[in-house]
Amino acid sequence: MRYVTLWTLWTALPLVLTAALLSPLAWADTPPPVPPTAPSPRVPALARAWPVGTRPPVLRGWRPPPTAYGPGHRGVDLAAPAGSPVRAVAPGRVLFAGRVAGRGVLSLEVRGTDLRTTYEPVRASVGEGDQVEAGEVVGTLEAGAHCGTAPCLHWGLLRGGTYLDPLTLLPPWLLNGGPSRLLPVPPAG
Repeated sequence: MRYVTLWTLWTALPLVLTAALLSPLAWADTPPPVPPTAPSPRVPALARAWPVGTRPPVLRGWRPPPTAYGPGHRGVDLAAPAGSPVRAVAPGRVLFAGRVAGRGVLSLEVRGTDLRTTYEPVRASVGEGDQVEAGEVVGTLEAGAHCGTAPCLHWGLLRGGTYLDPLTLLPPWLLNGGPSRLLPVPPAG
């Protein structure tokens, strides 16, 4: 009996030591669990104007990319003819007005928020650092190939490095055609 117990201990000892030594190595490649992140704050519907026209058709909607560099559409494309005035949708400050890859780009920091809007292709009529008000003309839509043969404005919205749907800036009354209006009721008779 004593012989069996020693033999069992002698045989089991290398297995126990191997398991004890290799277990931390196996866990080393497993990343620690990521704590759940708090949902990002909602986008306040504080826009006071469409960037072009009045309720322009959306040629291509917002489609968030699955990864930072993955395919997607990081804004919305609004139909408008070249030469149309481009307006700031909300009050803010011009962060960038210039050309990127041959295309006119305008970026505005939305006042009182951590948001910024982008517009392209735009020939800016404002400069970096300028304060703008909602509805103020900030540039002119240039002809461009972003939407193929149809002229359009690409309008984007970011919070930090995260792209968001710019249509969420529009309050329902602006997005859905304006405020309700009371009409007179004809007299009964």
